[in-house]
Amino acid sequence: MDIEQLRHKIRNGQYDISFTHTEKLRRRRIEAEVLERVIISGEVIESYPNDPRGPSCLLLGYAAANRPIHVVCGNLEEDRILIITAYEPDPKEWEADWKTRKKGAPR
Repeated sequence: MDIEQLRHKIRNGQYDISFTHTEKLRRRRIEAEVLERVIISGEVIESYPNDPRGPSCLLLGYAAANRPIHVVCGNLEEDRILIITAYEPDPKEWEADWKTRKKGAPR
């Protein structure tokens, strides 16, 4: 997925948040503004071109107080993206750079 296209769509409000994950995001205290900031200023750390739901990717960005956030998003339709989920990475599964999975960590 092209990060510049993702950023363009976020800036223009051309995105939806997965209904199944809306409650999880609320419990995790990750607001829409944080999701937008992560995609606009973050970086793609994993690409999933063969995802059964369609091409998607994992981004890393930061919320207030340097809180790392991972966001998974994919193409919803040609002119929209879908934010599938977001979470704070678990230090048991991720190296200190928050970009590298630890060996044996689940995908």
